[in-house]
Amino acid sequence: MAMFRGSLRLKTVCVGRNFYKISANFRLLSENESSRRVTSTAPEPTGEHLIYTQEHFALKESLRKLIEQEINPHVDQWEAEGIFPAHKIFKLLGNAGFLGVNKPVEYGGLGLDFSYSVAVAEELGNIRCGGIPMAIGVQSDMATPALARFGSDELKKEFLLPTIMGDKVACLGVSEVGAGSDVSSIKTKAVKKGDEYVISGGKMWTTNGTQADWMCLLANTSDGPPHRNKSLICLPMNLPGVKVARKITKLGMWSSDTAEVFFDDVRVPCRNLIGQEGMGFTYQMLQFQEERLWAAANVVTTMDNIIQETIQYTQQRKIFNQPVLYHQAVHFRLAELQTEVECLRSLLYNAIALYIKGNDVTKLASMAKLKAGRLARELSDSCLQYWGGMGFTSDVAVSRFYRDSRLISIGGGADEVMLGIICKYMDTLPKK
Repeated sequence: MAMFRGSLRLKTVCVGRNFYKISANFRLLSENESSRRVTSTAPEPTGEHLIYTQEHFALKESLRKLIEQEINPHVDQWEAEGIFPAHKIFKLLGNAGFLGVNKPVEYGGLGLDFSYSVAVAEELGNIRCGGIPMAIGVQSDMATPALARFGSDELKKEFLLPTIMGDKVACLGVSEVGAGSDVSSIKTKAVKKGDEYVISGGKMWTTNGTQADWMCLLANTSDGPPHRNKSLICLPMNLPGVKVARKITKLGMWSSDTAEVFFDDVRVPCRNLIGQEGMGFTYQMLQFQEERLWAAANVVTTMDNIIQETIQYTQQRKIFNQPVLYHQAVHFRLAELQTEVECLRSLLYNAIALYIKGNDVTKLASMAKLKAGRLARELSDSCLQYWGGMGFTSDVAVSRFYRDSRLISIGGGADEVMLGIICKYMDTLPKK
């Protein structure tokens, strides 16, 4: 029934300030129809698609129009300013349904499966920078999955619904100065006193942190084992004792505001606990799988675009009396890179197809995240080389991607963490 109600909203979904209507005719979805693959009329690969239906492509086309009209014309300005207007952009996306495609209909979502979130992530790769898609991903697929799955009805109405609708900006409070990929080492504490938690500590590298209305906070709520003493809490950012210490200057992702946040005896009602106390680490690990798949999907589109723009530029730029592209080293290398992108895409789609059927895809998600980060570095470096001196400027997408994409191998679990997870599933880790 949720799928049916979600399809009704998808059928009338609209974009932009004046609610542009999608021209595509959406069919009512049912559980049987959702598994049927049809030919897309959108500018996507023709023929039967592994995981996408006509509805996926129509959703992507609608988002593409919003990006072209409301986001990309302003990206250069927001990159220069080091921040984008999150409340304004999230409201546009929320009105159109893009911030909760796989969230419950009763809380403003479309009630569709996670493959639709992946389709949105792919399309967001057409934004001309990495910071804004990352910020949107935090809002839609990093700060809210645990709340949607395990939160109380009261919490969902107070935090999830306005986040999906774009009325509130969310951030995720997990990483700390001494605890990045090692989530079990966080020090922030939430001590229960009466019907409140008193929170002390701090969070680092918090995306959306300077603009956020609330934080999905991971904190230690007991002195038990590291994997059993943590809880997730909805923390309003306007509470006394919450201090945004600074906006962090970064190598890349310039238009995404990243903050260091401190908590000085912040009092939060115990009812703001997401799910069960002590289950926060488990909830966060579950959340990481979707986050890593989302990240891989988002970067695939950007890599496609960088290759195509490099082809166009090297066709025009001449060296030694012929276009750069005509040199075998160049067109062979671009062919190799496109092949690698297709391998990543196949891995991603395979993982998503299994995931929406209820399978554990931790190993595949870790592989996709690992491959996405490493390939992004390799591809951006190779393509930038063919742009010559122009590639070393800030005027072209390839240089922006070069600096933005470095984060993929760090955020959401470093490459080394992904390798450890893969080895665990391969049973090749040394025995303790």
